[in-house]
Amino acid sequence: MMVRIFLGLAAVVALLAPSAQGQQPTRLEAIVQRGTLRVGMTGDYAPFSAFDPATSTFRGFDVDMADGLGKALSVRVEYVRTAWPQLTGDFEADRFDVAMGGISITSERESKGSFSAPIMEEGKTPIARCKDLGKFETLADIDRPGTRVIVNPGGTNERFARAHIKNAEIRVYPDNVTIFDEIARGQADLMITDASETRYQQKLHPGVLCAVHPDHPFDHAQKAYWLQRDAALKAFVDDWIKQARDDGRFARIYAVWFE
Repeated sequence: MMVRIFLGLAAVVALLAPSAQGQQPTRLEAIVQRGTLRVGMTGDYAPFSAFDPATSTFRGFDVDMADGLGKALSVRVEYVRTAWPQLTGDFEADRFDVAMGGISITSERESKGSFSAPIMEEGKTPIARCKDLGKFETLADIDRPGTRVIVNPGGTNERFARAHIKNAEIRVYPDNVTIFDEIARGQADLMITDASETRYQQKLHPGVLCAVHPDHPFDHAQKAYWLQRDAALKAFVDDWIKQARDDGRFARIYAVWFE
């Protein structure tokens, strides 16, 4: 039922666009006319998005969501690979219509585009070796000489660490895919990242890495989809997210990747 509803809306948008002669089409109209939704993803933030270089494909929670959005619009999804340090620059250069893959809402990003309705509420919390679980409960516990905090570059994790860590060592590690192995091997003591990621990495490293109080993070943040500024596109995506929640599809996709 939901696909039929959105296919009808997409068809209406396509029909209306030629009638507005002399006017620039809305972003939503342009997407439908082009037949392609360009989705920017880093591909290094499982379970939101992970890039497989062997097949040049993405997989993850937001990949499944993007595919659903493409079907709702009756267009093909074109994935554009980006990276956290260049995400904003690529967004401003209009390399994609929407950025997905665990994007946190920030005031800087809001100044450059629109955000969809939030898809997740969480915050920053540590992940450490399970044997060290009780050592890093608070920021004061962490911010001590001799503690080695590892961060991936260019995103909200690095900004949070630099804002709150003044005495402990901060080490920037360029590969967000293998960064947790550095903690497991004892090359770093912990990473402060989104609670959802700590839960996922805990599942991937059972008995080795443990999330530290993921239900009670240090701060509060929301994840959403970062859209090129267009009222029609935002309204469409917000309505699509609501429908996905109401009909249970959001919960089913969430369960595959997070539970």
